[in-house]
Amino acid sequence: MQPSGQVSATSLPIGSDADLAWVRQQVRQCAAGLGFGLVQQTKLVTAASELARNTLVHGGGGRVEITPLDNGRSRGLRMRFIDEGPGIRDLELAMTDGYTSGGGLGLGLSGAKRLVHEFSVDTEPGRGTTVTVVAWVAQVPTSRPGV
Repeated sequence: MQPSGQVSATSLPIGSDADLAWVRQQVRQCAAGLGFGLVQQTKLVTAASELARNTLVHGGGGRVEITPLDNGRSRGLRMRFIDEGPGIRDLELAMTDGYTSGGGLGLGLSGAKRLVHEFSVDTEPGRGTTVTVVAWVAQVPTSRPGV
């Protein structure tokens, strides 16, 4: 998997509610430019919104790196949400549907995971958290021979 040579990574700060809106807008524009369909764009923007809010609320702010990808067969988008906050003490619990540490619906991490193709969390208490997600442009299925 190689970042696309056509467009470089974009790093955006996450330090306020206004930044959250900017992140959503930039993710939608980048996804549309890569050829993601409207439903896929909405999933990406939703995942980005959840993860950016977690970065702000639980991580004390940080940044997102948005990187277009091209693996030679398909285009995609990687988003890396990085903070230097307190980290996640119990990742397994945090990934459980319904779990919340902030009074929300408890669908942030687990919900974002369901919206993308690849999902990873690197966290350690006292060291911060990096959540990396990747989504690939859906290919239109080709018809089967003889159909």
